[in-house]
Amino acid sequence: MSSLKFGTSGLRGLATDLRGWPSYGYSLAFLRHLDVNNLVSASRQVLVARDLRSSSPEIASLVLAAAEAAKFQPVDCGAVPTPALALAALERRAPAIMVTGSHIPDDRNGLKFYTPSGEIGKSDEAGIQEAFAALRENDLLEFEAMAEWAQPAAALDVETPFVGRYADFFGPDALSGLTVGVYQHSSVARDVLVTILEKLGAKTVRYGRAETFIPVDTEAHRPEDLELLKEWAGEGRCDAFVSTDGDGDRPLVADAAGTVVRGDVIGLLTAHHLGLSTIVTPVTSSSAIERSGIASTVCRTKVGSPFVIAGMEEAGKQGDAGIVGFEANGGLLLGSQVERNGRLLEALATRDSVLPILAVLAEMAKMQVPLAKLVDGLDAGFTAAHRLKDVSAAESGAFLARLAEEETFRRDVFAPVGDIGAVDRLDGVRITLVSGETVHYRASGNAPELRCYVESASAEAAERLLDWGLKAAETALGR
Repeated sequence: MSSLKFGTSGLRGLATDLRGWPSYGYSLAFLRHLDVNNLVSASRQVLVARDLRSSSPEIASLVLAAAEAAKFQPVDCGAVPTPALALAALERRAPAIMVTGSHIPDDRNGLKFYTPSGEIGKSDEAGIQEAFAALRENDLLEFEAMAEWAQPAAALDVETPFVGRYADFFGPDALSGLTVGVYQHSSVARDVLVTILEKLGAKTVRYGRAETFIPVDTEAHRPEDLELLKEWAGEGRCDAFVSTDGDGDRPLVADAAGTVVRGDVIGLLTAHHLGLSTIVTPVTSSSAIERSGIASTVCRTKVGSPFVIAGMEEAGKQGDAGIVGFEANGGLLLGSQVERNGRLLEALATRDSVLPILAVLAEMAKMQVPLAKLVDGLDAGFTAAHRLKDVSAAESGAFLARLAEEETFRRDVFAPVGDIGAVDRLDGVRITLVSGETVHYRASGNAPELRCYVESASAEAAERLLDWGLKAAETALGR
């Protein structure tokens, strides 16, 4: 049985299941879906890029071959951050395919699809799957007869305009006086991020560059990454530390002490710095979003950028201004054009790590205060999140269904931590206790994992509640 499935970030699964016909076939299906729905520009270009995991070059070559078979013009953008590819595709009104598994381990990979108007939605997923199922025997025979694809593809530099987007808006002095540590690891954004920071006036210190892929998660942090940040902070050289996940669409930001700032807090600081008043964010983000008063309008969605994008589009239809979307993992989507001091920053409705990193650092430089003080000023409360690995979709589904539907089961599970005040079933099951604490379970859309998110009155209480939540789920799963 194949591990490949559509989740919150495109098609994902084991690299062994994606290599060969599946990556070729799904790319062919995506482009035929565009043709059938008249979503193709006159140039018929399709932009292709990849991250730095070991299977990505091979899979990217198959994507380029599929583009040619579909009678598109394949454009090889190389190893670049996802938002840089998305920006170039949107400007050209061209479709794009990013070969990436984001933060998941090196033995997995994926395809992230963009129509000429941006990220695919749920209806596009259905269309791609229908087109894949409709592929004929001659498509497979053509693939099997194909030697390793080595046709020269047009090349395109998408990093230079991506750098220019932020250098032009923020200006050369926006980060003057700051020294920023950059955890480079195996992120495809590791060099362009340094370039942008330095163009904005920051000094940089590079840490942890790796030649093999490291699955850095910006939400469920690996203990070894947290230890590294503390170790580098002990040197006393940096005002803050920044990094991204593997494909550069989700940020990691830590203060001078190496303490990681939550993704929803990064989003709040970004909204405040840019003067954005409409926030669209999933149910996994902290209740501090409403409590902060930074936004006049807050819209809650299911987890995943397609749902956030849909919420942003709806906000735009309703006439809301200053629209920004972000997730608890920090990925930020800019839904409105921003003007400041005669400089324009155009909307980019796809997850981006660079804008929130720059906005947080620029706010530090502007206010001339440490990052920790900015965070304290938000009174954002305390959350924690982690996951149980190797939990199949069937196991997660059964547990979540019981938690949502069986009141006695739900009450028995939560009896050790308090009485239940409210149940939210928008995405997974989010339990609010009478005490105000929350425990939220949901199945990962990218991997066989059950995720747990908690919110409490203190960091210590949040960690205790998270530990309990994971153990309670393990017990309920019969582990």
